[in-house]
Amino acid sequence: MEKEPAGTGPGRPAPGTAHTAEDPGAGAGRGRAGRFWSVRRTPGGVVALLLFAGLAFLLYDVASVRAGRPGMTWRRTLTDELATRRLDDTFVLAGAALAAALGLWLLVLALTPGKRSLLTMRPDVPRVRAGLERSAAALVLRDRAMEVPGVQSVRVKVTRRKVRARALAHFRDLDEVRSDLDSALRDGVEQLGLARRPGRSVRVRRPGK
Repeated sequence: MEKEPAGTGPGRPAPGTAHTAEDPGAGAGRGRAGRFWSVRRTPGGVVALLLFAGLAFLLYDVASVRAGRPGMTWRRTLTDELATRRLDDTFVLAGAALAAALGLWLLVLALTPGKRSLLTMRPDVPRVRAGLERSAAALVLRDRAMEVPGVQSVRVKVTRRKVRARALAHFRDLDEVRSDLDSALRDGVEQLGLARRPGRSVRVRRPGK
């Protein structure tokens, strides 16, 4: 009775087969390829520094008053202003709007991942997460686009959702160059191994005289 070759059988791909994004092979079911989250060091440090400075001034003033000294002028002025100004005053509304904008900004930073320049790659290896810079992906796709016959120059921009290519063709029919360029970009995006395959926008024109 012949033995079944290693790597084949039910649920195992045959040797030499390639896995695409639609093929539930390598990396399928091994984890969700979510986006990378930014640690937000700069906003967190700025907010912490402002809170520390404000609380330090307030604590010093309270300790000074407890020691029998008069309170700072800014706290007395602020107390008088808050006691005498109406809620519909321009300065009160401006301060409230500023505080609301700051709070909304902090909420957006807390609820969004950030790192928009980093593209998530497919989790083909368990417990390993990989990312690719958009500038590096654009450079790789530009090199692939320059290999298309008829392309004189090309500019490639990569976002999280789309790859935009703007090319100049100095010979061949524009429709043929556009079709070949789109195919080259499609193959290039597939070889990048991105978790989310972006769409493509290709434009080809003749160079200006």
